[in-house]
Order: sequence, then structure tokens, then C-alpha cells
Amino acid sequence: MDALMKIAALQLGAYMAALLRSGMALVLVAPLWLASGPNWPAPNVLKVHVIRGVVGSMMALTFFYSLTKLPLAETIAISFIAPLVSLYLAAVILGEEVKPRAIWGSLLGLVGVLVIVGGKFGRGNLNIDTWLGLAAIVISALLYAWNLVLQRQQAMVAKPTEIATFYMAVASLTYLVVAPWLFVMPQLDQLHEVAMSSVLTVAGALVMAWAYARAEAQVLVPLEYSGFVWAALFGWLLLSEGVTPTAIGGTLLIVAGCWVATIRRRPEQAAV
Repeated sequence: MDALMKIAALQLGAYMAALLRSGMALVLVAPLWLASGPNWPAPNVLKVHVIRGVVGSMMALTFFYSLTKLPLAETIAISFIAPLVSLYLAAVILGEEVKPRAIWGSLLGLVGVLVIVGGKFGRGNLNIDTWLGLAAIVISALLYAWNLVLQRQQAMVAKPTEIATFYMAVASLTYLVVAPWLFVMPQLDQLHEVAMSSVLTVAGALVMAWAYARAEAQVLVPLEYSGFVWAALFGWLLLSEGVTPTAIGGTLLIVAGCWVATIRRRPEQAAV
């Protein structure tokens, strides 16, 4: 989905690609929610839906913008700092404890980001576009961290099809606020990648919800880091992008930081 959205964002611009994706995804997922005979969410649930939709829309927009400035694999790698940031947001929003291992993990993740950025500096690639892309992906990662906390709140009060429907609806409405200034009518042949991305977006949301209903998060979250491998593969196949040693090294440090920060000791270990 990210590789296809990079192609779409380069063709249409990040704003139009994000608007079209959310609109198409809403058309796909809303009938699934309506077919279940749903009730309108309570005000407190609707508030969470709205907040996450707005946060998610800005998260996606800044992410797609960063894709137009940076290689796919490096963008995905830097976005991996989000789980680390979410630990601190969970402490502020949900009152969860920030443990020492979270601090050590955050430091490892920061070093990983610096390695990736340092690699670009060493290759003389730190031009204005690169800085804009780096700024956008850091903002996106911070918003994604907030999004992860909101996802936890949503999962306790709503079903997957309701969550996906309201997420896409609110995101679409958020984008439409600035449509009078930014909307550009796309050509028909520019919609292929966005359409495929929309299908993948809905399918991904539903299968992830299915997976998280059947396995613990601590088992599934590490699998998300395989995204770097897929980003490298599709970046090479669809965009002719290579992967640098510093990107791989920085990613390993970020993933290690996330592992250190989120791993849980077994009860018998904690008792020792």
C-alpha cells in the first residue's frame, strides 16, 4: 500500500492521494458496517472516533508527503519510532507507567534515526527536499504514536468495521476542509494506484483486527517490523530504489530499541 501510495502521491500530490484514498476506502468499508445493523455510537465513543480520524488524517498526509521526498524503506524505518513515543503518550493519556527499559529503548531508537540521517549526510543527500521529508516523517511518527493510543481506546468500545468506517469518514471530512484551495481533478489513468491502495487499506485494517482478536499484541507487534523488508522489496520492484547499509543499521537499532522498551518479563523472571 505504501509503495502504491508513493506512486500516487508523486503523480497527484500528497493531499489529493490522501483524499482519494480515504474516500474510496470509506465507500468500500461503510457497507460492511451498515450490513451488520449497527447502532449510532454513543457520544463518548463518537468523540474518540472523531479525534482519531483527525489525528489519522494528518498522520497519513504527512507520511505520504514524506514518501515523495525520501526512499520508501528509509521512510518506513524512521516511522518505527512511533511505538517508542506511544509509551510516553500512554503514560500521559492513559496513566501507564514509563519504565526504565522504555527510556533505554527510546535512546536506542534515537541513535538508529541518527544513523539513517547520518548516512544521508555522508552521501551528500541532505538537501532541502530531504529535510522536508525528514521533518514530515517525524511529525507523522509522532501522530502515529498518538494514533496507537487512540486505537487502544477505540478497541475497547467499538467493532473493527465501525472503527474503520468512522476513521475513513472523519479523515475524508478533514481533508475536504481545505478542498476549495487544494483540490485538483485527477485524470482517470491516475486513479489506479489509489484504488488499489484503498482496497489494501481496508483489507489490512480488517485482517489486523482479526489477528489482534486472536493473538497477544506482544506476539504480533514484532511482525510489524518486517515492514522494512517489504518496503525495501517493493521500493526496488516498483520504484527502482536501493537500500543503503546505514538504513539497514539504523533500522536494526530502532527495532532493537522497540524490543527493549516493550518486551515483558515472564512472571517467574520478575519474581527472581
